[in-house]
Amino acid sequence: MKTLKSSLPLLNAMVAFEATARRGNLTAAAEELAIAQSAVSRHIANLEERLSLDLLTRKGNRVSLTENGATLAEAIRDGLGTIRDTISRLQGAGHDSFVIASGYDLVQSWLMPRFDLVTSHVTHGRVTLLTSSNADDYSRPEVAISIRFGRPELWPGLVARKLFDGEWFPVCSPIFLERYPALASEDPAAFLDVPLLHLAAPQDAIDNWRSWIGTTQSLPGPTFSSYLPMMHEAIAGRGAALAWAGFVEDQLRLGQLVRLTRTSRRHADAFYLVTRKKTTSTEQKVALALLESVTPH
Repeated sequence: MKTLKSSLPLLNAMVAFEATARRGNLTAAAEELAIAQSAVSRHIANLEERLSLDLLTRKGNRVSLTENGATLAEAIRDGLGTIRDTISRLQGAGHDSFVIASGYDLVQSWLMPRFDLVTSHVTHGRVTLLTSSNADDYSRPEVAISIRFGRPELWPGLVARKLFDGEWFPVCSPIFLERYPALASEDPAAFLDVPLLHLAAPQDAIDNWRSWIGTTQSLPGPTFSSYLPMMHEAIAGRGAALAWAGFVEDQLRLGQLVRLTRTSRRHADAFYLVTRKKTTSTEQKVALALLESVTPH
């Protein structure tokens, strides 16, 4: 039976090839690895000879991947990434920290009401919440679970399981609805005559009042850079807001807010719970508990 040593090429050769494939340049790969360019070239030549495959097409110092080369580079990248992440987790185990990453609004609105589900399964160490608006932070090696908005193809090499759709609808406080009863008529134009609360968004965003009402005119009302302050103003009865499903479950259940229409709009993307392909038993338990906590719409 073949052993790993006999069936796999030398690790140094694979590292040199992966760096060259990623940088597209022998010199850049050599600088990254802090070795001579001739050493990089020799490693790759030895790798091609060992595999009896052409991995690169060379044009001077620049290189391009053959089909076989592209396939191998991706496999090496995934394999080395798994090793790197595993080492980081093992080294970080002494810090006794279970890290969950997401955006601040999603953590406060959706995760915190379920925080006991997390802590009940993390029996050793502490839970750390990493809140960031930079999605790159969610892929840091120490992150066990992340909650993201998007679609699975944006996160290659990871496992993404849907929590809930990117769905939104108008809400307001009960007192506000008493003042403006026409809001329950399902007529989008009814919102033209009431105070509106806006969430700052790009010009082409579809989850805004102009899109909901179907108008191009400028709509008055305060604009908030964060979701939670806008919801606080809605609860206080100072305007109607567009709420994301999954973010207002508790407020609707407690009667602090009421949903104004039976209809809703949906984004092409959704909210996902994202993990590595290889997870610990604790990570699996926490992920399953959070997934099972979602109330079907």
